[in-house]
Amino acid sequence: MQNHQAEALPANPFDSGNSLLAPPPEPMTSPAVPPASPRPEDSGGTGGEKRERCGLALAPNTETSSDDLEQLPAKRIKLEEPLKSSPNSDLNHTATDTPATERKKGVAPIKAEFLISVPGCKDARDIRPAADDDAAEATLGSAEPGIRKKRGKAKGQNTNRDFGSSRDEKGLCSSRANYPEFSPKECQFGEKCKFEHDLRKYLTNYKRADLTTFDGKCPIWSTKGKCGSGWKCRFVGSHMREQVTEDGRKELVLIENESRKDEKMSGSPDMELNTVNNVSTVQKMSLSRKKMQTPKADAYNNWLEKNAQEFGKIYKSGRDNDNDCKIEMTDKTSKPSQETLDNRAAYTEPPFLPSEKRRVYFGAETPVLAPLTTQGNLPFRRLCVALGAQVTYSEMAMSLPLITGQKSEWALVRAHECEISPPKYKPQGIVNTAYDNSRDLKFGAQIAAAKPWQALKATEILTELCPKLRVIDMNCGCPIDMIFRQGAGSALLDREAKLEKMLRGMNAVSKEVPITVKIRMGTADNKPTAHKLVDRLMYGGVGAKDFDEGPAGVAAITLHGRSRQQRYTRSADWEYISECAALIKRMNERKDEVTDTAKEADARLQAPNEKMYFLGNGDCYSHVDYFNHLEHANVDSVMIARGALIKPWIFEEIEQGQYLDKSATERLALVEQYVRYGLDCWGSDEVGVGLTRRFLLEWLSFTHRYVPLGLLEYLPPKINDRPPAFRGRNELETLLGSDNYKDWIKISEMFLGPAHKDFRFEPKHKSNSYEIEAEG
Repeated sequence: MQNHQAEALPANPFDSGNSLLAPPPEPMTSPAVPPASPRPEDSGGTGGEKRERCGLALAPNTETSSDDLEQLPAKRIKLEEPLKSSPNSDLNHTATDTPATERKKGVAPIKAEFLISVPGCKDARDIRPAADDDAAEATLGSAEPGIRKKRGKAKGQNTNRDFGSSRDEKGLCSSRANYPEFSPKECQFGEKCKFEHDLRKYLTNYKRADLTTFDGKCPIWSTKGKCGSGWKCRFVGSHMREQVTEDGRKELVLIENESRKDEKMSGSPDMELNTVNNVSTVQKMSLSRKKMQTPKADAYNNWLEKNAQEFGKIYKSGRDNDNDCKIEMTDKTSKPSQETLDNRAAYTEPPFLPSEKRRVYFGAETPVLAPLTTQGNLPFRRLCVALGAQVTYSEMAMSLPLITGQKSEWALVRAHECEISPPKYKPQGIVNTAYDNSRDLKFGAQIAAAKPWQALKATEILTELCPKLRVIDMNCGCPIDMIFRQGAGSALLDREAKLEKMLRGMNAVSKEVPITVKIRMGTADNKPTAHKLVDRLMYGGVGAKDFDEGPAGVAAITLHGRSRQQRYTRSADWEYISECAALIKRMNERKDEVTDTAKEADARLQAPNEKMYFLGNGDCYSHVDYFNHLEHANVDSVMIARGALIKPWIFEEIEQGQYLDKSATERLALVEQYVRYGLDCWGSDEVGVGLTRRFLLEWLSFTHRYVPLGLLEYLPPKINDRPPAFRGRNELETLLGSDNYKDWIKISEMFLGPAHKDFRFEPKHKSNSYEIEAEG
């Protein structure tokens, strides 16, 4: 697929003179709003509201003075003002008692007055192409060889996406980046340095002009009193000045906002304000050079290998291998045979037992944000926590890159300080006195591994370098082909013995951090195996039972109600989740009865709570879905993934117990808040602005799928319903619902200005690009 800059399009998406908003449809009789730029004062939390109040379209490059805005024609349509043909958007009128049409399965029930006709479609209710949510999990697709692509709307995934780059024409040397013009730090490369040393030349010739969004003030400097990007900041004009020295020379200096400057600001470039689990460059180098030792992981892995050899001798042809268990269990009430006793005598004990774990809690008041590839970054998690998420997870980190100190992988486990506060705790019934809510955290790390030694080493290193972790979660549900072929992710669902070893070893080396696991129903469609795996993780496999090793010590299990093969072709199977929940409940209740009281397993081998928690995952899109799953599936809590990406205020709905019909203004304010968090996380220099724009566009590829409640004929909304072509109650709402990625770029320009000339963005799903590929 060609990127959008290479197309022969009549309109340049970055040209301020060309509007990317599609012309109004036939039913819309009101004139379109002409492009205009926001006021310079439109910043902070009121930026989106002022844009709508002034009736502005979305071309950020057109300069318009505040005097011009005051003299806008009185008849100009306000973006927040309902269109003449639009009904009252009050939620009382959202679901009618006598709807004109029946609800069609798989189609969002949008009211007829909001539907628009599309050229080439006979029915206005023809739906958009299905969003490829396998792409949301970064699933790698493959096209069939030898197939000629015909003209028509592109489908499938965009593989090997290229985002270009966002960099200064010539970078400023780090020895000058945060220092006064006449007092720079000495450059270790001297004249051989490839970066610019002349500050004025850099600002004049190589750095792009300052951004005028956020009232031209650096959001980081305004909040913290100091900007870490220094002279590279795209808002540097707001925190610099020219002063006259004693000898009469004019010197450029950076200024600090002392009234807002945080006393905790660290001078180290590796340690950042308001974030935790920051791993220094020195520590990453130590990992890459194999200087950091993992004595516990090494000792336990050696025991696992020796133990496997012993099991081979003991069980001979019927040993407990990685494929499945071939040994039938003996009657639990009968006495062990002499052969079993001899085997136990020859058995080698593990080198050490797990440490006592910190107690965790999952309940109705703790909705969980799922680990999300690409979109589950720190700014998005921070936004969800502000909206009510009580538990968060990092993006899935691969164990081997963590062990070798790769910078990109360690960035995934960094968390914001809001994620280390305790989750809500309102226990009902019997109170777990061992649980200390003040010691609990919101943030956990998720890892994936193909071999036990990788999982063990990564766990020991994580607990050593990242002190702020609620849990370490093992991913056994990732369907990505590349991960599956390596033997990680959902491939572990068919290797139960191997998975048990990994979890048991992780539990042994994780210090006080509990271990959890996320699984799917199974690998093959219509052949669920999760209930067998749950049984094994609760009691241990045959080898563990014969040698009294006890359970694997898992604190919680999360079950995604889909198989790997199924992906997102059908809805999640909450009936099966309910069956597994009932199984775990029975196991928790009779745990004491099953345990051999004559030789009860050490308490350190048990789950770190009085019971094993069980969470469900799949298709949760509203507070109604959430509480239905708690009541009917009897899960302890629900993990929310796509529902949070499409409408992150789902956590607000859960907390308030009602639908929230967010206006276009409020939704735009969330976009603005995300941009602020993004700049705070990745920096306000050219690179940071580019990263913020890229991940904002990734998020907008989900948010555009939200259909406002005021447009629906029926409630509740369903996450898998696809909407026909529709218009919103105002032009901003229409734009936010656009599935054309060029409109997403336009939204990003409202807060980040025009994109860099080398920046490129291709949506994960080809149908969002509106491109036609030639035959051949």
